[in-house]
Amino acid sequence: MVNQMRVIIVGMGVQGHKRQNVAGKDAVAIVDPIFVDADYKHIEDVPLGSFDAAILCIPDEPKISMVRYLLLHKKHVLVEKPLFAAKPSDLLDLKLIADTNGTTCYTAYNHRFEPHFMKMKDLLDSGFLGKIYSVRLFYGNGTARLVRDSAWRDRGAGVLFDLGSHLLDTINYWFEKYFEGFIIHSANCFENLSYDHVTFGIDTEPLIQVELSLLSWRNHFYADIFAENGSAHINSLCKWGPSTFTVRERKLPSGQPSEESITLVQPDPTWNLEYNHFKKMCESSINNLEKDIWINDTLQKLYQL
Repeated sequence: MVNQMRVIIVGMGVQGHKRQNVAGKDAVAIVDPIFVDADYKHIEDVPLGSFDAAILCIPDEPKISMVRYLLLHKKHVLVEKPLFAAKPSDLLDLKLIADTNGTTCYTAYNHRFEPHFMKMKDLLDSGFLGKIYSVRLFYGNGTARLVRDSAWRDRGAGVLFDLGSHLLDTINYWFEKYFEGFIIHSANCFENLSYDHVTFGIDTEPLIQVELSLLSWRNHFYADIFAENGSAHINSLCKWGPSTFTVRERKLPSGQPSEESITLVQPDPTWNLEYNHFKKMCESSINNLEKDIWINDTLQKLYQL
């Protein structure tokens, strides 16, 4: 059982309300310059002795400075993805502070806690599939118009940074490797000033193909992994369910594979699972900033191509 931890919620938009509901009694204060029921307008106003950790549900621009402030004061931090920095040295600095002060800095990628993502991880770790030949991932939603109507969102790399960070995290979770050599295959602005449809990947072994879109009018995710001894597939996420996980075992020399499928129809379990994971990380003062450095470096390089 994870002990109660005093948490402040910074930023009361959609994500902030979700995080407050999950934190429950752990949430001791709300920080927001606009939200009328906030306890404080600025994080510097919160007495340092009144909380142990902060959950940051804020725009990208102030993240680095706010995370630095909290880590310097030995507070644990959960920050909504992505954690980007124009200067890579900024993330290295945060890692040094977190390591020195024994504090946890965790960037939230809740899809790691999808039941079928965890099943895929277990399958890959088991070695059942043998040599991995190719990995194909698609993540799409239909938010192009919402992004276009938001001046602060419809700029820069668009969907590449927003959803690309999720899928790079997924690749790292499944394979426990910081892959290098990603290249852009296509980057389009069909309806937006920023990219709203991007494909990128690695053209060596394993072949990795990633497709991101804001033009998928029905929200959708899929993953296909093809390997020496068979294949594994995820179709949709729990929040968009039903979500199906399928494993196929290859028949030699050729033939219809044996197949097992599990389909889930349930509410999204990832938020609670992730919050409990964060609390356990805090108990051991673990941070995941090395992964953020890799994601930031990879996406910044892709954006420059």
